Amino acid sequence: MINIKYLLTAMGITLLVVSCQNGLSEADKGEYLERGKKIAAATAENMLAEVGKNMKEGGVAQAVPFCNIHADGLTTEMAQQNGVSIKRTSHLLRNEKNVPTTREQEIIAQFQKLQTEKQELSPVVEQNEDGTVQFYMPIKLVQKCTVCHGVLGESLTQAHDSIIKSIYPKDQAIGFREGDLRGIWSIQFPKK
Repeated sequence: MINIKYLLTAMGITLLVVSCQNGLSEADKGEYLERGKKIAAATAENMLAEVGKNMKEGGVAQAVPFCNIHADGLTTEMAQQNGVSIKRTSHLLRNEKNVPTTREQEIIAQFQKLQTEKQELSPVVEQNEDGTVQFYMPIKLVQKCTVCHGVLGESLTQAHDSIIKSIYPKDQAIGFREGDLRGIWSIQFPKK
């Protein structure tokens, strides 16, 4: 006969050891969650401001080339300021440099499922095997971004789509409506 008390104690110790080796404390998760949200928001704000400035100056014809040339640099600058690595990725890519990793694909699929079920999309924090910490946050499309990422023939004109395709011939990043999941922020924090 199995001693239930002994079995429960052994299971509890095993779970404690595994969680201490592979996980983050709730306090650490909270800290990374807040830092990740601030970094993602600041990076998005910086990028939207620069793109918006180019849209005002020259419309899509100026904003799309600006993004092609400067978006990675803006992201890198924010990453250096914060001592992290920052990536934007999606299930529908515009820039082929932003291909998602296997884990990023899983996170995107998880967010897509939650959005289909009309559930809240919340950031995810997890520790990688190498001790670094990964933060994933959904990117929801805002109305002003539908000019370049919207539904063709509605918010995205054929003329604008042609400009985009001239720079990104394999573009898939259209067909979105305001509030749709556009992709994710993937921010990696170094090992403490």
